[in-house]
Amino acid sequence: MAGDLSPSGLRVLREVSQRGSFTAAARALGYTQSAVSRQAAALETAAGRPLFERRRDGVALTAAGSTLLTRAIRILDELDAAAADLTGTPVTSGPVRVGAFPTAVAALLPGVLASLPTDLVVSVREGSTPTLTRALRAGTLDLAVLAQAPPFRPLDGETPALPLITLAERELLLCVGAGHPFASRAAVAVEELAGQIWVAGRADTGEALPGVWPGLPGRPDVRYVVRDWWAKLRLVAAGSAVTAIPPVAVRLLSQDVRTVAVRGESQELRRLVLAHRPGPAADAVRLVADAVRRQAGL
Repeated sequence: MAGDLSPSGLRVLREVSQRGSFTAAARALGYTQSAVSRQAAALETAAGRPLFERRRDGVALTAAGSTLLTRAIRILDELDAAAADLTGTPVTSGPVRVGAFPTAVAALLPGVLASLPTDLVVSVREGSTPTLTRALRAGTLDLAVLAQAPPFRPLDGETPALPLITLAERELLLCVGAGHPFASRAAVAVEELAGQIWVAGRADTGEALPGVWPGLPGRPDVRYVVRDWWAKLRLVAAGSAVTAIPPVAVRLLSQDVRTVAVRGESQELRRLVLAHRPGPAADAVRLVADAVRRQAGL
């Protein structure tokens, strides 16, 4: 080691790991980007080797950075616990940090939270599956409800693999307004989706827009991109667009929208999974995980 590793530098390491860029890490930490860059450079100087790989699509950790991250998570958790001890904040009852993709936040988590003891503190973060996977690795989430598509590979290439519990596995569905020509049909062929107007959710850089049917030939006509699921479903109900929804979203639907199966060369299966950090889980985390499984019907 060429110097001391500061807690501020370790927090920058953790945030860059889960956010994928110095800019996003700066926003999360409330720093300027130049301050984050200086912290990152100081951390690399202290470590005596490169920790960050600067790429055109963002920043990733090097092998040395990933090795340091494992210990950084433990150190920062201990520092946070020490701060809680000094302020008299109980840590045995949480907080449990849960992440989920948007439809799971709306459709699954309210029932989970309502079933938990009132003195258990739970925080919820919405994000895409890749974003939440990085957060699990960075130690800023304890659990995450994620979506997977075939061939159901591991969530990332790191080891050990994140432990997964399969909550459900069903086909992706098409959602249309009650007045749409497809509304009275049980299923349509994927070729019939050509020419449809789509409303999609926002996506991280490099990810497919959620809400557009996968593998459509040509460029889909995506006229609306919104983050809020209620706004998306209102556009569908009004007949302005159609959207693809994961099965967990069915419980969100009102009477003025319909779901239709789509038949093609292959099934568009979606797996709902619960992921957690490697290693033993605290009692509070296991309690929340059990509540998620009950709400999912397991």
